[in-house]
Order: sequence, then C-alpha cells, then structure tokens
Amino acid sequence: MSSQHLIFIPSILLLGMVIGYVLGARAVRSEIARKQARLKD
Repeated sequence: MSSQHLIFIPSILLLGMVIGYVLGARAVRSEIARKQARLKD
C-alpha cells in the first residue's frame, strides 16, 4: 500500500460522509416542513 492510499482513501470516505450528511439534513428539513404544512391544514 503506497502513501497515496493513506491520503486518498480517507479523503474519499470523508467526502462521502459530508455528502451524506448534507443530503440527509436536506431530507430531514423537507420532511419537517411537510409535516408542519400538514398540521396547519
């Protein structure tokens, strides 16, 4: 295993976690907004 793998693999994992967090947070915010809109009606 070269030194490039020691940098590349963790950076890709971190990037995936950040993308997952952003998409998950967006989904949660839209779900909360949908529930609030349903309660108002």
